Amino acid sequence: MWWKYRGARLITCPENQRPAGVSLDSRYLAFHSLAGTPHLRLAQCSRWPERAGCGQQCLTQIEASPEGCLVRHILTDWYAGKACAVCGRAIGEMVPAGSKPALLMADGVSVEWKQVAAEMLPETLAAAKPICFACHMAQTLVREHPELVVDRHRSAGSGR
Repeated sequence: MWWKYRGARLITCPENQRPAGVSLDSRYLAFHSLAGTPHLRLAQCSRWPERAGCGQQCLTQIEASPEGCLVRHILTDWYAGKACAVCGRAIGEMVPAGSKPALLMADGVSVEWKQVAAEMLPETLAAAKPICFACHMAQTLVREHPELVVDRHRSAGSGR
């Protein structure tokens, strides 16, 4: 049960019909699911602490589609069949322990998945392009350590 229900999830808050990022209380789930029936409870919600006393009606969405609201599943589906916006190589299948592609934002900066809050995922994916791990790392190096980068694409007449 713990393996099936672990990870960040994206749900639609029943109160305001807006996306919200949630995670389940894995200890509670493990302890109360010994009989085989999962008993879900939220550990975190992007609407807390302001709405911490809610009735957690969003749990029905997780019960109905445990995989469908999982952030990593949503991202895997989004990357399926896409190519890197920088080098053009196919993103390919993502393995849990492997290097993960990133998101190329409208401003040209690439970000890792974990830098995007789950509740911002729908609008981020609508505006972002896929970028492979290698291109993301290269962009990050250039952005964070320009003194270590040599530009080999300078024009022939520049004399530098």
